[in-house]
Amino acid sequence: MNSLDPRAGSNRLFFAWRAMLVCLFMMHSWGCVASADPAKSDPHRLIVLTDMGADPDDQQSLIRLLLYANEIDIEGLIATTSVWQQEVIRADLVQEILATYGKVQPNLTLHSKDFPTALTLSRRLKRGQAAFGMAGVGEGRSSEGSDWILKQLEVDDPRPLWISVWGGVNTLAQALYDLRANKTPEELNRLVSKLRVYTISDQDDSGPWLRAEFPDLFYIVSPGDHYQSATWFAMMSKIDGIDNQTISNPWLDANIQQGHGALGAQYPDVAWGMEGDTPAFLNLIPNGLNEPEHPDWGGWGGRYEVSQPELENILDGHSELEPVPESRPIWSDTSDTFTPHIARQYGRPVIKSETSFSGNQVTLWRWRDQIQNDFAARMDWSVQAVDAANHPPMVRVERSYIKVRSGEMISLDASASTDPDGDNLSYLWFHYPEAGTYPDVIAVEGSDNTRSVRVTAPDVSAPQTAHFILAVTDKGEPALTRYARVIVEITPKFAPPL
Repeated sequence: MNSLDPRAGSNRLFFAWRAMLVCLFMMHSWGCVASADPAKSDPHRLIVLTDMGADPDDQQSLIRLLLYANEIDIEGLIATTSVWQQEVIRADLVQEILATYGKVQPNLTLHSKDFPTALTLSRRLKRGQAAFGMAGVGEGRSSEGSDWILKQLEVDDPRPLWISVWGGVNTLAQALYDLRANKTPEELNRLVSKLRVYTISDQDDSGPWLRAEFPDLFYIVSPGDHYQSATWFAMMSKIDGIDNQTISNPWLDANIQQGHGALGAQYPDVAWGMEGDTPAFLNLIPNGLNEPEHPDWGGWGGRYEVSQPELENILDGHSELEPVPESRPIWSDTSDTFTPHIARQYGRPVIKSETSFSGNQVTLWRWRDQIQNDFAARMDWSVQAVDAANHPPMVRVERSYIKVRSGEMISLDASASTDPDGDNLSYLWFHYPEAGTYPDVIAVEGSDNTRSVRVTAPDVSAPQTAHFILAVTDKGEPALTRYARVIVEITPKFAPPL
């Protein structure tokens, strides 16, 4: 199912899609150069709900998030409960990390002037109810956390407000409980339509309640508590058949924890899992690949499609909650098939492996090495001068939307791409079939690792879309990757004039 499916719960997805296609068609008509420059777009608004203290991975994820505070507008950090921490909230641990961030923020501003001060972020630190799940939701259960969500939601800002949930979601549930009690149905619908929720599974019983009570709420989740099968679990999973070095303890020690200043020194060792909460904000990083309004297009946080999951045990084994049937379609797990490229010592630097992988976790771990290298570079920013650190390339493609007929040649050109540090750049083009509607892999003709490539549009009997991804990687240390996405609309050969 795609975002045009009426079961998605709201027509707003259709209008967003239509508006984007109009914009892209105008770019195509004008011959504009599309850019993956983060400075060209406004940062995404974000409020985090965290059961900080229940597992060190929340501390790990917050440290990573703060290193992207120049590119994500962090409007709130709310300490909450979860099934793992039902009666305590630890805003003090969040404040400790913010204080450490304050020690490195001046050096981060050498690399980008947009890093907020620790004081600014501390003023956005709030507390939810020290109660578990729906026991913390209802009349008289408002908290400074739920009030803060409502305050930010009512700000006159056209951007959606993302809620990144690392623990229980009852603070958001209380906010919407209060909103419904105090707004007209029309105003309620308008404000709910501004919310975008990504929760790391269900860590209390208020998630299913929210999805049932607010059927138009944009919601990404791997429902239930079957963590090891969830998409987000790919952040920490050791995958047989690939190199897992960048999630290893020695890699974390050398690239994050040791010799990288105060923030790296505060990054804790893995206890139960490494950064299980990080996927809840990865797709907000402006890297040329991520399109958070389109979870079905895929990105660093994984790929998701609208579906109605079968009956799940919510928090099975951790509480006395009964299995909860999913009330409606939601953005949830889907699958990619991925064939990695492997390095060669001679000749073409990379070629496709003979081994392919399929599954929902593939949608995330396929980008994991690039994600980790980016994190390592950001940690360098906290201690190194600008000329000593690496910065990501600037990817520019000639066209980001192309309309062709079957059999026509498609030219894809990224010759205008540059690197701010003057590093040499490597290119890799590939078709991402799951992101579009044309299901079969469309091969890049000749070599897929040059600045400009050609593709022949396949025969189709009805209009189809194909997403081509360009990954541009510099040769700095660590190597950094940025992307461009080119959407090609293919119409039948004997269709009416384009």
